[in-house]
Amino acid sequence: MPRPLVARIDLAAIRHNYRYAKQLAPASRAVAVIKANAYGHGAVAVARTLAAEADAFGVACAEEAMELRESGIDNPILLMEGVFEPAELALAERHRLTPVVHSPEQLLWLLQARPGRPLSCWLKMDTGMHRVGLAPRAFQEAYRCLRACPHVADIVLMSHLARADELAHPGTTDQLAVFDAHVRDMDSPQSLANSAAIMGWTAARRQWLRPGIMLYGATPLPADHPASAPLRRGMCLESALIAIRELDAGAAVGYGGRFVCSTPTRVGVVSIGYADGYPRHARDGTPVAVKGRRTRIIGRVSMDMLTVDLTPVPDARVGDPVQLWGDRVDPNEVAAASDTIAYQLFAGLSRRVRLIHQDADADADAS
Repeated sequence: MPRPLVARIDLAAIRHNYRYAKQLAPASRAVAVIKANAYGHGAVAVARTLAAEADAFGVACAEEAMELRESGIDNPILLMEGVFEPAELALAERHRLTPVVHSPEQLLWLLQARPGRPLSCWLKMDTGMHRVGLAPRAFQEAYRCLRACPHVADIVLMSHLARADELAHPGTTDQLAVFDAHVRDMDSPQSLANSAAIMGWTAARRQWLRPGIMLYGATPLPADHPASAPLRRGMCLESALIAIRELDAGAAVGYGGRFVCSTPTRVGVVSIGYADGYPRHARDGTPVAVKGRRTRIIGRVSMDMLTVDLTPVPDARVGDPVQLWGDRVDPNEVAAASDTIAYQLFAGLSRRVRLIHQDADADADAS
């Protein structure tokens, strides 16, 4: 019998969320961002479910792109970190990959390349995040060079917004102003909006969108924001109780004895730990659901197991299901209790977690 730990992936929900992103900006095209194994949801399965309607897919590197190409995905693919050496441009040409150009070195490699056909690219400006991207004046000069280069085809102008999830912060407005001031005379499509900007900043919705975390049903905005409500959860992480202990008041639970029972307590042991990607630093009180009823983690998460308080579930038995996040437990709640974000929860799942892909829409069509 296999270990009971599984992540159930709702492909119909992911498809719904992609369509929702495009509904927010009907005139725009959208890159479905499926880097990091589709944020832990299975890149090939997600790409296949979106292939009929995705305008493009976004990955971090050529290795992720080749996994898609080898599985038969034919959609345009954006290399969001660009190429890491000049030789990768030949791979990009051969497999129709579109690199981002975000550094002087990448610009030079592209200008000096001798491809057999023109290559498209996305040119990235640093408007204030100060991670990657060309400074605005260098960006303008790079654009002129690329437009004059005979082996460069289409160019999309892009930047990345550092604080789009903070709707009251002026940083996004400032970044948009910097971008707009330096692309005023450039006749090329633009891309600024990540998930938070798609949902919360109308002014950032340009010709290309880049939905990422919203594809998987986790909102980058407050849960009570109106734009969060239509999202549908893409993953349900489940395991089961593998042991139950009856502990006296004063008994300590787990490594370091972090949690001490204040009353006689029924404790459940769940088959999941930090080696599976569950955050080791989840605090006492982090929510879980046992048999559909919410309760809490007690004690420190260990490599393969964690412990939960069964007081709210007095009828719990070994083998009963435990949801770590999904429809009963918002992943953002788990993230907040672990001093992290839902992105890391999803992308951090290890290969020990079996992915089970389900598509209710396809099942309905087949019936």
